[in-house]
Amino acid sequence: MAERAEYRTVSLIGEGGTGRVHLARDPAGGLVALKTVHDRLTGAHRFRERFRREAAAALRVRGPFTATVVDTGTEDRQPWLAAEFCAGPPLVEAITTAGPLGPADLGTFGSAIAVALSAIHGAGPALLDLKPAHVLITHRGPKIVDFGTVGRSAGLDPAGHGFLGFVAPEELTPGSRADTPADVFALGALLALSSTGRNPFGSGSAAQVTERTLHDAPDLVGVPGGEWPGFLAACLAKTPAGRPSMPEALAWCAERAAAAPWWEQELVTDLIREHERELAELLAVSENGDAATDR
Repeated sequence: MAERAEYRTVSLIGEGGTGRVHLARDPAGGLVALKTVHDRLTGAHRFRERFRREAAAALRVRGPFTATVVDTGTEDRQPWLAAEFCAGPPLVEAITTAGPLGPADLGTFGSAIAVALSAIHGAGPALLDLKPAHVLITHRGPKIVDFGTVGRSAGLDPAGHGFLGFVAPEELTPGSRADTPADVFALGALLALSSTGRNPFGSGSAAQVTERTLHDAPDLVGVPGGEWPGFLAACLAKTPAGRPSMPEALAWCAERAAAAPWWEQELVTDLIREHERELAELLAVSENGDAATDR
């Protein structure tokens, strides 16, 4: 396992309640997303034990639609994960630019996300923190870029680190145990968002969205195709037993998938190239700065 010092940070690209994410170079010069846990979380009860276990599971995840975790530093003062860096827009930006997905494109996207979730489940714990910002659209398709390991290891309340409207009712209910059906719920919410442009449980305060998630039917107005509203309603059932299994959801989506993936359409590929250009510019600025410092 490499020391974190062997990774050269290029730029801060994100920060949240659990840690900071930097674009970095690995010891061989490749690009990675380096996520470092906040100091304040490392003292949480049994943090190290859970982080070791879940980081080991993340290292086992392999699939075409997940960002590969390549290294971890579970024993460092500030624990960290290094993962494949993926260049591309977040899901919401892609949908806003190219428009909501139709029935066949929804099947293609749903199949890809279900494949990714199945790979994560096969390696260890359920994801339990899937949200739109964790899905990037790349030339090779959607990529889940955060497996939720840090937040769960810190013992945080899902309502505090998740994205409301995508968090299953059992995660919001004290004393309830959440497992893989919670990720089916998040899958359904992602597909609803992708086909309507809206959070299926609306906007507003955390209390309002939580109340709708626990008690109201999802907003599926505008979901295309005669079959899709019923399928998404099943994925978004209030109880885990009312939802399809992940293999069932994958098979259902795959049967309705488009022959050509929507992320190869011109509007989307243009947007991906724009993000790749921004990455190239960022790297050029960083490398020029390093060269000036070395003089």
